[in-house]
Amino acid sequence: MTGGLLVAGTTSDAGKSILTAGICRWLHRRGVKVAPFKAQNMSNNSVVVVGPDGRGGEIGRAQAMQAAACGIAPDLRFNPVLLKPGSDRSSQVVLLGEAIDTVTAGNYRSMKPRLAETAYAALADLRAEYDAVICEGAGSPAEINLRAGDFVNMGLARHAGFPAIVVGDIDRGGVFAALFGTVALLAREDQELIAGYVINKFRGSPEILRPGLDMITASTGRPVLGVLPYDEGVWVDGEDSLAFGSTVGREQGPVGTEWLRVAVIKLPRISNATDAEALAAEPGVRVRLTRDPADLLEADLVVIPGSKATVTDLEWLRATGLAGAIHQHAAAGKPLLGICGGFQMLAERIHDEVESRRGTVPGLGLLPVEIAFEPVKTLARATGEGLGAPVTGYEIHHGVVSPAKVKVNPFLRYADGRAEGAVVRNVFGTHWHGAFESDEFRRRFLTGAARSAGRPGFVVAPATSFSAVRETALDLLGDLVEEHLDVDALWRLIETGPTPGLPFLPPGAPDDV
Repeated sequence: MTGGLLVAGTTSDAGKSILTAGICRWLHRRGVKVAPFKAQNMSNNSVVVVGPDGRGGEIGRAQAMQAAACGIAPDLRFNPVLLKPGSDRSSQVVLLGEAIDTVTAGNYRSMKPRLAETAYAALADLRAEYDAVICEGAGSPAEINLRAGDFVNMGLARHAGFPAIVVGDIDRGGVFAALFGTVALLAREDQELIAGYVINKFRGSPEILRPGLDMITASTGRPVLGVLPYDEGVWVDGEDSLAFGSTVGREQGPVGTEWLRVAVIKLPRISNATDAEALAAEPGVRVRLTRDPADLLEADLVVIPGSKATVTDLEWLRATGLAGAIHQHAAAGKPLLGICGGFQMLAERIHDEVESRRGTVPGLGLLPVEIAFEPVKTLARATGEGLGAPVTGYEIHHGVVSPAKVKVNPFLRYADGRAEGAVVRNVFGTHWHGAFESDEFRRRFLTGAARSAGRPGFVVAPATSFSAVRETALDLLGDLVEEHLDVDALWRLIETGPTPGLPFLPPGAPDDV
């Protein structure tokens, strides 16, 4: 078996990432050597992967999650182009793991041929190495203004000769119009590759949908390959901002008599918001993303997450009143945690001639450190210990701690004994992402946080395993695919390619697209 498939969507956050992961897990369980692929991702939610040369590089966390679904280690080729938005008008371009430039929408067009060439070469490598490659599209393939030079949606499918399926989120409403319109706005050559549909997040009996399913099949000549039910157990890394609602994770009742309430600040340029998911994996921990200062004052633990624009987001904290609420929370003796950019905001001063180019700006002043931004980004896997427990994580940051003017207690230590992060009483800061996926470290931190917050009735579960929680979620995705999709039809598409003789739906794309 040699082949592949493109999972496209009617919109962002329609379910492309989870459907790709589910198909990958289903194939993996059938013994197929399968790999995920997303030619271009726009996300600040990334993870560090060690490349063949031993250096760290970035890919989207969704592709790392999909690699886990395949039972393989993440690879830089799985997401060769990563765009990390730093403002409404510019993004950092990461090519095969390495940041190479910052671009705007205008000059990005001139880079497309180079990026496409790299993406296609990475896909060719994967096709030679794996039995099947399941590709995830980006946004919608019917974004007419982006079709020229496209190499992640139908441009990729046409280049590779892959069939495509379109997934739509029925929870938003209008799914049949979205499916029909997506196909009808594509060029004839692109329509020839659209082989069917998947409806995501349906609540209720599929028979209620039967008239719609029959009509979309009859009117487009393409079958609905299945209807995935809404399932609260589906919990995987979110990729874009639309995935970050107010609730993080899936709540479980407390082991003790009290809940621990965690407020994670939803920064405008939030990055790696999924760091908080490890906290939410613990029973009795309620995690919410918020922009309301009142939520911070009511919380037991406040988390300032990572940011792709540390100085700009720090200014936003002050403008919205959140900075004042952070100070009040800390002054009350309740725990405050800053991760990566959030850690940098807690410093006394930030010296930034790289990201914002604002020079020296005052931080929140809650940790006695200074941060200096370096031109070369730190990208590394990290191992060490914290609170007497082993810790692993990864680092993605330009800012580094300047030589300390006063002695600072570290939050973590590298395996070689070097200090990392800082702790002053109830305020904690670290550059390590993913540290709270280390189970014993997470349990010890939350136990101490509950004590500081005055929650003696909160008790951590003795055996929660974050990796087991993640594996359970991936298995559930594989189960949903196997139970609710026409897997025989999926298998034929992956094995034999596009369905011949599919009808054209007018009007198609404009002539100049």
